[in-house]
Amino acid sequence: MDFRVPPEVPSADSQDLLICFSHLRWDFVYQRPQHLMTRAARTYRVAYFEEPVFSEGRVPVLNVQHTQGIRVLTPHLPATIETNSIAQALQALLGEFLAGETYERLVSWYYTPLALQFTSTMRADRCVYDNMDELSAFRGASPHLLDLEETLLEKASVVFTGGRSLFEAKKHRHHNIHLFPSSIDREHFAQARQDLQAPADQVSIPEPRIGFFGVIDERMDLDFVQRAAAMRPDWQFVMLGPIAKIDPSSLPKASNIHWLGQKKYSDLPAYLRGWQLGFMPFALNEATQFISPTKTPEFLAAGLRVLSTAIPDVVEPYGKAGLVSLVTDAEEFGWRAERLLATPPDPGWSASVQQVLASNSWDLTWARMDRLLQAADESTGRSSVIKCETGEVYV
Repeated sequence: MDFRVPPEVPSADSQDLLICFSHLRWDFVYQRPQHLMTRAARTYRVAYFEEPVFSEGRVPVLNVQHTQGIRVLTPHLPATIETNSIAQALQALLGEFLAGETYERLVSWYYTPLALQFTSTMRADRCVYDNMDELSAFRGASPHLLDLEETLLEKASVVFTGGRSLFEAKKHRHHNIHLFPSSIDREHFAQARQDLQAPADQVSIPEPRIGFFGVIDERMDLDFVQRAAAMRPDWQFVMLGPIAKIDPSSLPKASNIHWLGQKKYSDLPAYLRGWQLGFMPFALNEATQFISPTKTPEFLAAGLRVLSTAIPDVVEPYGKAGLVSLVTDAEEFGWRAERLLATPPDPGWSASVQQVLASNSWDLTWARMDRLLQAADESTGRSSVIKCETGEVYV
């Protein structure tokens, strides 16, 4: 089938429709897609199209939920559906949704090239590829992902990358590509500097507390966590976040490691308020080569000093600017953390953090992205003459 956008219907109430195709569920960890789409919803009608849920005894149906001014679209497909019929079923559900919409322009916004499998016939006025991660390097990646990404790069009007290293790797593959590293909801995380009620599942954990929050998957160096905890049994390691793509039984177990599970975004400042240090024990592997952890500036906005393994997009700019302490192994982590715990934050460090964060926000990032999107030529994806910040983190 060929599901195309309906003809324009002149209307004073007509708006642009932006439909986002994402590999991340809306109610998963609150990160880049949620930050940007909630801001896009101020000027666009935004629909967030998730990956399908497979259920017993169901015909294909599109579940629609309203949240934060956005319609979250979740396709439900029968568990018995043939693999080669999935794309056709998703295309039909998407076509039915679009047929019921009235809009002036349609913007397609991709986080995953795999969505091209059911959107290739959809005619959008603008196409955005927000390349936040190198998905092909993640565990369980589709063998078709790289070929589909090449097609998406040809289709896209404008391309954004979620980190400096990813930009350097792909800057020659599109003529209208721009760097937009992880940004920050500064006011939200700055609440951790205030008096907040201690979360019930953390209040009884002794200090000092060293914390991590985020997805717990193959990107975490679990051996590093285990060795660090074993070396410092009097320190408490608080680990927040959902477990994905790894066996929960593989998590190191010790009396001073606390796996507290996923928490609401709104509750994170209260947890960070009770930590003495932030901890980013990422493995140095293929899956982390191009990541740009959003939690880096979030830790800093909360007033926490951070220790991290040498992830390229943490080294530059945060490590080189002295805003984050880089460690190579559990032994170095131990003595660096001990030194930080023994001394209050340096005023010079605090001033440098505030200077960096002052020029970095999701509001500013979205405004810059939207200007580039509006300037992109429909037929070629090239931008008209326009001066616009790249969204880099300046230090």
